[in-house]
Amino acid sequence: MGRKGIFLGLLLVHILVISVADTQKKNLYIWPMPVSVSHGQHTLHLSNEFELKTDGSKYSDASGILRDGFSSILKIIKGDHVIEDAPRFGSYLVIKGIHVVILSPSDELQHGVNETYRLSVPVDGNPIYAHVEAQTVYGALHALQTFSQLCYFGFETRVIEVHQAPWTIFDQPRFSYRGLLIDTSRHFLPLPVIKKVIDSMTYAKLNVLHWHIVDTQSFPLEIPSYPRLWDGAYSRSERYTMAEAAEIVKYAQRRGIHVLAELDVPGHAESWGIGYPSIWPSENCTQPLDVSNDFTFKLIDAILSDFSKVFKYRFVHLGGDEVDTSCWTFTPHVSDWLKKRGLNESGAYQYFVLKAQQIALSHGYEIINWEETFNNFGSKLNPKTVVHNWLGGGVAQKVVAAGLRCIVSNQDKWYLDHLDATWEGFYSNEPLTNITKPEEQALVIGGEVCTWGEHIDGSDIEQTIWPRAAAAAERLWTPYHNLAKNSSEVTARLANFRCLLNQRGVAAAPLAGPGRVAPVEPGSCYKQ
Repeated sequence: MGRKGIFLGLLLVHILVISVADTQKKNLYIWPMPVSVSHGQHTLHLSNEFELKTDGSKYSDASGILRDGFSSILKIIKGDHVIEDAPRFGSYLVIKGIHVVILSPSDELQHGVNETYRLSVPVDGNPIYAHVEAQTVYGALHALQTFSQLCYFGFETRVIEVHQAPWTIFDQPRFSYRGLLIDTSRHFLPLPVIKKVIDSMTYAKLNVLHWHIVDTQSFPLEIPSYPRLWDGAYSRSERYTMAEAAEIVKYAQRRGIHVLAELDVPGHAESWGIGYPSIWPSENCTQPLDVSNDFTFKLIDAILSDFSKVFKYRFVHLGGDEVDTSCWTFTPHVSDWLKKRGLNESGAYQYFVLKAQQIALSHGYEIINWEETFNNFGSKLNPKTVVHNWLGGGVAQKVVAAGLRCIVSNQDKWYLDHLDATWEGFYSNEPLTNITKPEEQALVIGGEVCTWGEHIDGSDIEQTIWPRAAAAAERLWTPYHNLAKNSSEVTARLANFRCLLNQRGVAAAPLAGPGRVAPVEPGSCYKQ
């Protein structure tokens, strides 16, 4: 490209950035904010026969991901409104459908998949079609979600309207990992609840469901290789078969969402011993798992082998947090084992984590561990480790300086079960704080909001997640220069998104007050 071409390209980028800044000051309610947006002032109407066209697309859609995504979005757009025939104001005011062109024939979903899209809604043409171009079907699904936010039911016209046309939108995520953790050990979550959470994630363009499946309290998942493990479930009905886990993975994948399975070791594992008590160091020491017992690692190997047949995401989470190793030293056979190997408690903790990492690697996984592993023996971690920051600030900076990747979930800002954490804090939490070198910034693969389940079940999970998770979702999706410097600038837009979630059947709580709060008085959804 010559100097003139470079100048024009930079000028175009500058104009696009300005267009977002300008439209943010107007009635623009897209969430999360795209990379660039321009729009007009015309109103169009959706045809009652609104259709999907794919002429020129290299993606065959043999699996039906795009077709099903289109059908779902159309249902969401229409809601339960009674739609009448489009007004006869001339065909040029009616959008007949959406034309989607996907450049890649593959629908493999893996970390770093291209999620870029371009969306345009013209005001001319005979007939008029909205246009989407995306590298992959998953970028196209994001485009459909954005298109749905341009559509409104007209209570005067009784049709679906698109306001502020023509629209031109270019979009791509800032971070490749945009996660939400759910916890099915502290409280069992029925499959329909998990699926509804997945659906709601797509509205905010979150793309990783971190499934904290098992913990101290219960082991609800079937492990075919060791079928007594789920004896640790709360009850016979509060369980997931491996086929049901596969259904969750498939359901998420068809919506562009990865499922990250977590097997937290060596702590948080008391429930394992209900079915296999020999992995407890003793009856009085039920966790951490017995580091001296070869069967402990045989069990981990079998679980990860079974995982690898279902959980196809590149990563597996191996926990490693909050490990109290003291009972290893006063359990005689474990203490003897430590002495023979010249290990103290911290050395045994390191031994356990590194051995579990090697097992995971043997099954083709890359590893995510909670930050305590890095804090205690970061230089010993496998280079493929992703460190999951949760305890506080400054850790991500140290992790990437050491050359490892990082996910940010600092508990003071991004723990949804902390009901005193406000949406403003979720919005302002910056994963790249004090990380200035581009090569180190690239090692922060994203962030995650966490819904730990001690006080969360199917009755309150949605209002615990939303709308605060949406505030973090924009932080993780939208380019830094497009983010509001003051959260008050986005209050109206987030309130609009919260009301949109309610209209879609998601029990998102009001913005005013702490998390999961009820409305304080009668009033409009948009003012709460």
